[in-house]
Amino acid sequence: MDLQTGLVIVGGGMAGFAAALEAAEAGHEVILLEKQPDIGGSSAMCGGCLAFAGTDLQQENGITDSSELLFEDLREVGQFENDEALVRAYADNQLDTYEWLKRAGVKFSPHIEASSGQSVPRVHNVDPADTIRALAARAKETGKVRVMLGAAAQRLVRNQETGRVHGVTVRQDGKDFQVSGTGGVLLASGGFCRNAELVHRYAPQYDNAVFIGGDGNVGDGLKMAWQIGADNRDMIYIKGTYGKHPTDETNHHSCLAVYKGAIAVNQDGKRFVNESISYKLLGDACIRQPYGATYQILDQSILESGDNLTRILDFERRLEEGLMIQADTLEQLAALIEVPPAALMVTIATYNGYVDAGMDPEFGREHLVHQHGELVRIETGPYYAYPSTAAVFGTYCGLCIDAGMRVLDVYGEALEGLYAAGEIVGGLHGAAYMTGSALGKAAIFGRLAARSAMGATSA
Repeated sequence: MDLQTGLVIVGGGMAGFAAALEAAEAGHEVILLEKQPDIGGSSAMCGGCLAFAGTDLQQENGITDSSELLFEDLREVGQFENDEALVRAYADNQLDTYEWLKRAGVKFSPHIEASSGQSVPRVHNVDPADTIRALAARAKETGKVRVMLGAAAQRLVRNQETGRVHGVTVRQDGKDFQVSGTGGVLLASGGFCRNAELVHRYAPQYDNAVFIGGDGNVGDGLKMAWQIGADNRDMIYIKGTYGKHPTDETNHHSCLAVYKGAIAVNQDGKRFVNESISYKLLGDACIRQPYGATYQILDQSILESGDNLTRILDFERRLEEGLMIQADTLEQLAALIEVPPAALMVTIATYNGYVDAGMDPEFGREHLVHQHGELVRIETGPYYAYPSTAAVFGTYCGLCIDAGMRVLDVYGEALEGLYAAGEIVGGLHGAAYMTGSALGKAAIFGRLAARSAMGATSA
């Protein structure tokens, strides 16, 4: 039952299907292995945000942006802990990937929003599950891509003489076999947010956090690469995303009213962070608060400033779902969320004073989100509180790769025949995270990895 193809791809999310379609459009045969019964993985569960710059949608919305500004923002939000070469690869290839996705049938919302790490609005919204299905359908239409579901990759296979990776062993329906590719193997198998042991090893502070991600995200691709000497990076930067409701099990998306002017308070009714920073850093700050639980406090004006086309900013929907706590006065709101009323009143009054003065000496907040938007007062009833904790949606760290998406060993040398893209790789985000860069990375790096693999074959 052993199989032979041009490129073996492990993982059926955004990175996997972007790579498969890229290779197929260049005329190469592909076998894509997905261990789950359905495609999509964590990509299909995400907020559907992609960070692109200089697009027609931005121009239509009166937004001036560029690849260079995107590059600078990515470096800054990552606190310059990210790999400059990978950030450059993202910035230089993002606009072409945006156009490529449109040609592949991906539908973008006409509205653009600003979010974490963005100095100008550049959140391009899609329905993530529909996007994966569109890429899969287009890949199938090429006649070059074979998708095998319920097919779990077990181990990488190397040439005994050269050490080059050329395939994987696979288990499907209780049978073991080997799939080999002339172009090698591309790991696009996601992170490990579903592996409590690995999370504890690298981020024990999140042992009790909420974990949301594809059921298959247990780190098996990482382990396969580690077994043959692959290096990893950014493991210390695993972070939860702020804004997840701590008890709701039906809505997996964060709510980020802070990016429209809300403040975040702890159980003592006090602010604890600059609310404009990356929601990964907000997650770190939240998890250190009592019980790891906080509240986003907003008024009617902020509620109405939300965007029902952007999931993380759809405040009206959260209200309709009964997740927002509403009161006519701040005193009543404090009683409902069981924080000291006097403390909350002082916090709000002090913050409003900072807004009027144009300076927040307590935490240094200057904008709504990153470097975008002017601060607003919280003063128009009714008032709302959104219970918020930090949820680990993805690990955003992993294998070391070069700008050609080749996996590197502990000496910085390429493991020939092995490529990686998507959440399984480290290096792009660094210490924090820009909204849309994870799904964007999956699409962009998936395409680049396919080009490198098939280019190496042609050479």
